[in-house]
Amino acid sequence: MKQDSDAANVPACFISKHEGFLGRIKHFIKDFVVTEIDVTGQRVNTAAASQTPACASSHQNSETSVEFKENSHFSVSQDTDDSADCGEDVTTPSPGTFDLSVILGQSVSEELEQFVLTLKDEKPTKQELSLGCFTDKHHRANVHRAVRHRFPFLMTVTIQPEIRVREDPDYRELSQLVTEDEAEDFFRFIDAKVRGSSYTFGPDDNKEHRTAVHHFLSRRFGKLVETKSFSDQGTTAISVRLREQGRPKKRTTEERKEEDVYTAFILCKENLETLEAISYMAAILGVLPSDFTYAGIKDKRAITYQSMVVKKVSPLRLKEKTAEFEKRGMSLSQIHAVGEPLRLGRLQGNHFDLVVRDLRPHGASDTHSSGADTHTRLETLVKEAVENVEARGFVNYYGPQRFGSGQSVQSDCVGLALIKADMVGAVRLFFTPEEGDDPQSHAKRHFLQTDNAKESLALMPLSKARERLMLRALNRYGTGPDGCAQAWLSLPHSMRVFYPHAYCSRVWNEAVAHRLTTLGHRARRGDLVWTQEKLEDTGETSLPQIHVVTDQEEQEGVYTLGQVLLPMPGNTVKYPENAMGTWFQERLARDGLEECRFRVTSLKLNLPGCYRPLLAFPRNMRYQLKRAACGEAGGGGGEVTANSSRRSDGRLNGTAGEGKQDSPALTLNFDLDSSCYATICLREIMKCDP
Repeated sequence: MKQDSDAANVPACFISKHEGFLGRIKHFIKDFVVTEIDVTGQRVNTAAASQTPACASSHQNSETSVEFKENSHFSVSQDTDDSADCGEDVTTPSPGTFDLSVILGQSVSEELEQFVLTLKDEKPTKQELSLGCFTDKHHRANVHRAVRHRFPFLMTVTIQPEIRVREDPDYRELSQLVTEDEAEDFFRFIDAKVRGSSYTFGPDDNKEHRTAVHHFLSRRFGKLVETKSFSDQGTTAISVRLREQGRPKKRTTEERKEEDVYTAFILCKENLETLEAISYMAAILGVLPSDFTYAGIKDKRAITYQSMVVKKVSPLRLKEKTAEFEKRGMSLSQIHAVGEPLRLGRLQGNHFDLVVRDLRPHGASDTHSSGADTHTRLETLVKEAVENVEARGFVNYYGPQRFGSGQSVQSDCVGLALIKADMVGAVRLFFTPEEGDDPQSHAKRHFLQTDNAKESLALMPLSKARERLMLRALNRYGTGPDGCAQAWLSLPHSMRVFYPHAYCSRVWNEAVAHRLTTLGHRARRGDLVWTQEKLEDTGETSLPQIHVVTDQEEQEGVYTLGQVLLPMPGNTVKYPENAMGTWFQERLARDGLEECRFRVTSLKLNLPGCYRPLLAFPRNMRYQLKRAACGEAGGGGGEVTANSSRRSDGRLNGTAGEGKQDSPALTLNFDLDSSCYATICLREIMKCDP
């Protein structure tokens, strides 16, 4: 097991007192396999279990990337309270668009940026720019959507197969009636085509001006929208609603036919983040990343199986692209049509198939014996450890990946700055480079030294979607407080909220360690637990409620440690009514959050908090200890590119040593609830940091 800076992410506090052992995880890519368990309790790859995953031996290309971008400003009549379930690391991607430098090419993208600058003059222009010829109809449709989303003031025109752009005269006319930001947001609202949604302009108490806006919208968009003025708390504003049968302008027949098509599939990916895999697939299929839905995020450094649904893509077209996906470390199976997207959180948990290599007792040297005495000793250690964790569980810490494993500045530090609305500080922390002079660190260092976002964007690798989105916004809006806020808003909600959640997760980890150290391993007065009551009328049980453990319940041992909850900080949670309540107050005050409402209105972030069980328990656990020559039990695998974080012999970079012939290996198989970390379970079993 490695002992590095990642260990500082998780406090050293355990439940069981067994000795544990040392070993290496993720030495080979096949050593860590994660399979999603659906809401029926079935592993999603059951039907394809006999297939050899193409993703286990395929190439991947880190130079192709898709960027996400959210319509951050427009308001909709649906629920806009950006609360997120902290039980998931990342929420569903918001409406996004591709990095134009990828979809158009770097030179054409730069030409487009220059063309846009020429349109900033006050005088209208009839200039046009050719973006090139696109023979594939899906590619053309994607270019139209991507360009209009990035530049709402542009009109895209197809003269097959060429696509041209010019200024949209409707946009210029509207921007003379309302602010430029409102005009941009309105045009994004029109293109977003969210059924039942509405857009509201800013307060406007000038009746003549409102009339002019009404007339313009009626004249130019009357078949698509209806408008009305309404008063609220003494101010009047114009609200625009999409008509039920209306369709946004510039939509093609091809887009309309594909709009309501949903295709489900099982994605097997290797050494890829979930959002990175979605980016690749979206680029190949010519759709937006937001057209993909999934139940949960999966590990990067692993082979993972998970359910997904893609919108606007038929099963036949998806099957036609599977060969291209396999080149990128992805394999698709069980492809079939469905009637709706997948919802985040619709899973029971995950199944893990793990291999721990080069086992040895704590305190043993790397040059260990393979004799019978050593093997017998390890058998005893492993049996005791697995049985203890199976019976007593493990501390339900958030794993190191929650905080940005290996980064110079942890994600929770960025999150704290965002919660305190320190936009500039958060941006500078975000762009803190790693040691070394890799392209990403070089681009970050250049930005911090020069404050020149445009030059830094040119240096930033195309695969770094978040960094490029931020730099593009900083170049457009400046690097002051308002510009930095716009930079954060350029990220979809799922990416923005990750950082504040990382901070809250850090506090939770510290809280559970303090709770166990000071109050012990029993349920205490003032602790929080879930309770359910039986309804007298129906005999059914009520919804779970938070209950505060009483002194009598503590004395009688009514509740166990496994039932105790700790709150994730937020604006809707109850804190324990014992010493832990005071601890939370003091801990948040230490970071200047004593009066924090856990809302960042300017970034549309709301952190309601949640309750997380103090302990987690593996289910269906099995293990086997055996002598395995290096390469067995999940070794090897195909060759990958030099940019991959996996070597051509199947080993992951960063694993110490080369393994030894006849070295003991432990295979572990178990299930965990969603949002529980297998590496933390292994940590309790082995009594060292993964």
